[in-house]
Amino acid sequence: MNETIKVNALTKTFKLSKKQMRIDNTDNPLKVAVNDLDFVTYKGEIFGLLGPNGAGKTTALRCIATLIKPDKGDITVDGIDISNEIEIKKKIAFLTNELKLEDQFTPTYMYNYFSKFHGLDEATIEKRRKELFDRFAINQFAEVKIGELSTGMKQKVSIAVSLVHDPDIIIFDEPTNGLDVLTAKTVTDYLLEMKEQGKTIIISTHIMSLAEKLCDRVGIIFDGKMQLEGTLDTVKQASPNNDLEDVFFTLYEKIGGEL
Repeated sequence: MNETIKVNALTKTFKLSKKQMRIDNTDNPLKVAVNDLDFVTYKGEIFGLLGPNGAGKTTALRCIATLIKPDKGDITVDGIDISNEIEIKKKIAFLTNELKLEDQFTPTYMYNYFSKFHGLDEATIEKRRKELFDRFAINQFAEVKIGELSTGMKQKVSIAVSLVHDPDIIIFDEPTNGLDVLTAKTVTDYLLEMKEQGKTIIISTHIMSLAEKLCDRVGIIFDGKMQLEGTLDTVKQASPNNDLEDVFFTLYEKIGGEL
């Protein structure tokens, strides 16, 4: 199998505000979000980074996408070190439900803006626009201001905008979080199609059923540390019931987590 992303000894620490220290009931102003994390992804697979809120999933993905810099560790994407941000951004789409598009612009305007940002020619822009707007049923709302769209439609526009450059690697932080059931199915079906096209996809999620539906391999992360990694079938075998959720909660209890 061809390696696409390699994460080695990734560590990222944040400084907490006094307010956050009170919320966390701690005297330590430093929060280790990711702690010596290792994993590898391969071409044509969906890799799931699984863990509860605050486990370090989003921080790890943001480091891979060059949105934040790690304190230490190495990350390569197709053999390219993440210090080469321009080349990495050409290869990656980072999608999140937190992506906010300007309310006063239309989907068409935003799509064209990001297409030109990535240096696409007019023929490619139009071809990709038709593919993505058709796939996510955006056409009817193409000239409606984003601020007037439903939450689900805004999310679909955000996805289309993020994928204008047809990246080889798709990183999706909590792909179905906050979505209605129809929009969520559109998104998950699309991710499976991209996998079949040979794309590399990483998702983060705390929803075990979603991981079982989508993922070829998974890594379970608590407190910024990788607890268990392997193929979906191998990881499930750690449970007598062959159940991913059982494995997840058993590991959580072992590290002293409270349910």
